[in-house]
Amino acid sequence: MKTPKSKTTRLFLWIAGILGGLLLVFAIFVGVMAARMSYVPSDLDYSTTRSSDKGLYNVSYTASTGTVPVNQMHQWTLHVESADGKPVENATIAVDGDMPQHGHGLPTRPEVTKYLGNGDYLVEGMKFQMGGWWLMDFTITADGQTDAVHFNMMLK
Repeated sequence: MKTPKSKTTRLFLWIAGILGGLLLVFAIFVGVMAARMSYVPSDLDYSTTRSSDKGLYNVSYTASTGTVPVNQMHQWTLHVESADGKPVENATIAVDGDMPQHGHGLPTRPEVTKYLGNGDYLVEGMKFQMGGWWLMDFTITADGQTDAVHFNMMLK
């Protein structure tokens, strides 16, 4: 003959079941995040010169430190040319960047602070707080036309 379980035992089993379910959900979440954070597409283009999305501009960058450093403030010179190779003068350029794997952006708010002439723009406030895959985005507006360019970087 079965004996009824006590209220304390039923409550304990109920709480254990809920905690076990939460632990399982957490383990799945951690596994998915780990898989996402370790995936880097194999066909990334790491070149420092790129055409913009619509082909309006050819853009290149040079870090003031030579190579792009980790955890160090530095500047970039962004060179912008039209598709036919002429320097783009006095453009408005928005700057953004992020780590696609980690889902976070830059620790700073870099911006174009000065037009240097001949299609060159000074980008100040650059800082990457960790190594890994970074994506920098520049949205360029000149002569009423807007286009964007994206640079992939694998920092160490």
